[in-house]
Amino acid sequence: MEPRNQTDVSEFLLLGLTDDPELQPFLFCLFLAMYLITVLGNLLIILAVSWDSHLHAPMYFLLSNLSFTDICISTTTIPKMLVNIQAQIQHITYIGCLAQIGFVLVFGDLENFLLAAMAFDRYVAICHPLRYTVIMNPRLCVLLILLSLFISTMVGLLLSLMVLHLSFCQDLEIPHFFCELAQVIKLACSDTLMNNILIYSVIGLFGGIPLSGIIFSYTQIVSSVLRMPAAGAKLKAFSTCGSHLSVVCLFYGTVFGVYISSVVTDSSRKTAVASVMYIVLPQMMNPFIYSLRNKDIKIAMRKFISKIPSFL
Repeated sequence: MEPRNQTDVSEFLLLGLTDDPELQPFLFCLFLAMYLITVLGNLLIILAVSWDSHLHAPMYFLLSNLSFTDICISTTTIPKMLVNIQAQIQHITYIGCLAQIGFVLVFGDLENFLLAAMAFDRYVAICHPLRYTVIMNPRLCVLLILLSLFISTMVGLLLSLMVLHLSFCQDLEIPHFFCELAQVIKLACSDTLMNNILIYSVIGLFGGIPLSGIIFSYTQIVSSVLRMPAAGAKLKAFSTCGSHLSVVCLFYGTVFGVYISSVVTDSSRKTAVASVMYIVLPQMMNPFIYSLRNKDIKIAMRKFISKIPSFL
């Protein structure tokens, strides 16, 4: 089979989650509903935080950025899948595929850093409450967001642009509903050793550092809470971390679940189905987790929704 240089590749084929045409209408309705819930839920949190002055605090500033990131991740992958199902096509252009790889990496890594920043915020609030306003000042919050965005963008550009150096064979079918970096690299006929080394190195470094920060923060939080004499104080401290900890468990749990499933199964299609768990589900569930477990968010969202008719 003759390898083709990247300049000769005009498009890839996204095979989606199933070959069964009878399931396509169901998948279209399912993912359309999930996308609308994701966008509306996260947008509601952003608007509620912006509207309610009581929520103009570092924790909710970081939360609104997390909600924006969730919208971006879903918008990068789901609409193209919906268009393909509706138009009954499987094509995605070479440039479009590279762009999708880059955006998924940028926003996925950004979510990783934001969860670490939110863990640091909870650590300061519980372990250093008297210095909270001094440490978590607006300047630091903005700096954390900008630094996270810069690192995530560099990682996304580096890993996606490395694909430009690959040559591809005639088989350009991606057994996935979006252009996942690992699946695209598998299609290459040229040597991918450097790509794989770079992927594992970069993801291990810039994925491991935020995760280590989260683990450190919660280790210190648990240690500090256990030293509190009053049971009521312990319960209140843990309750302030409940929403964030639930989101962290959902995000990393689904990511590790997909990784394990890719190891134990040889089916790329099954891995694609499993990837829905980390590329779609956490982004949809985050607004529910925060609105159900966080009293302030619940009240603010309720007030904002009640004011919507007066805006129209």
